[in-house]
Amino acid sequence: MKIFAYALRPYDELGYLDALSRELGFEYDWTADYPTLENAGLAAGADGVCIITNPMMPDLLAAYRELGVRGLATRSIGYDHIDLLAARELGIRVAHAAYPPEGVANYAIMLMLMALRKVKLVMRCAAAQDFSLAGKIGRDLSSCTVGVVGTGAIGACVVRHLQGFGCRVLACDPVERDELRALATYVSLPELLAASDVVTLHAPGLPENHHMIGRTELALMRQGAVLVNAARGSLVDTGALVEALESGHLGGAALDTIEHEEELCYLDRSRDALPNRDRAVLSALPNVIVSPHMAFYTDEDVAGMVRSNVEALLAFADGGETPYEVR
Repeated sequence: MKIFAYALRPYDELGYLDALSRELGFEYDWTADYPTLENAGLAAGADGVCIITNPMMPDLLAAYRELGVRGLATRSIGYDHIDLLAARELGIRVAHAAYPPEGVANYAIMLMLMALRKVKLVMRCAAAQDFSLAGKIGRDLSSCTVGVVGTGAIGACVVRHLQGFGCRVLACDPVERDELRALATYVSLPELLAASDVVTLHAPGLPENHHMIGRTELALMRQGAVLVNAARGSLVDTGALVEALESGHLGGAALDTIEHEEELCYLDRSRDALPNRDRAVLSALPNVIVSPHMAFYTDEDVAGMVRSNVEALLAFADGGETPYEVR
């Protein structure tokens, strides 16, 4: 059994993959480059290919199928960057990653705190030796109503951890979890938006969730409310969000992911003039935090991502079942 990994980071993921190869008994090879038609041949002889959040379109999938690849795993929970229909038609089984929810959940709560306390503005001023207080007064999370949109593993963890802050928690999800009913009140999305001081998104990036937060939804939010997104960029209509921020309707936003970031993560683009005006506009606003889609980035989560991908690809090679398969 052989695995070929693309876009593998030598400073963290490689160590986990190498340890797993000795523990579970498989061969592997890797490159730091993202998969393309030009470098698809690197995977020749591999049973499975491991990728990160880069587009996997029919032509690239077909190239891997011709090389004998039967399994594809992405080191991310989301898998909307993979053409699943094409993969099924080609007979390539697809898996996504699983990792402990605490890393992303706690990062989202950190973003809430930073936005409510205007940390970006405070630190910018401090760097310029402006130590005044005017315009920097914040809000206490404990006094807020927090709306959690999506109560899967990560959203549920956010609900549980918010209990320590003593804030009121609302939740919205098509599937309500009985174990959360004592911790949060389930309401409709419009009700949640209208009643929350902070709205945090933890819904999957499915087609039906595309721009689930648009102009209509943003208009429903409270004056001065904060929007947090540590899930998928496609959940928010960026243009509508910028309008809501520029008008002063929203008090701020804290975003670990935005639309059209596919060619950014996780690359050093510091010397490039980026063709991403949405990111430039959002980053320029003093009440908006934009981090580079790294809420998952903890030792525990990276280890979980690599292990779940490896276990899935081993199962695919053996013709077995795995809980990580995208069906």
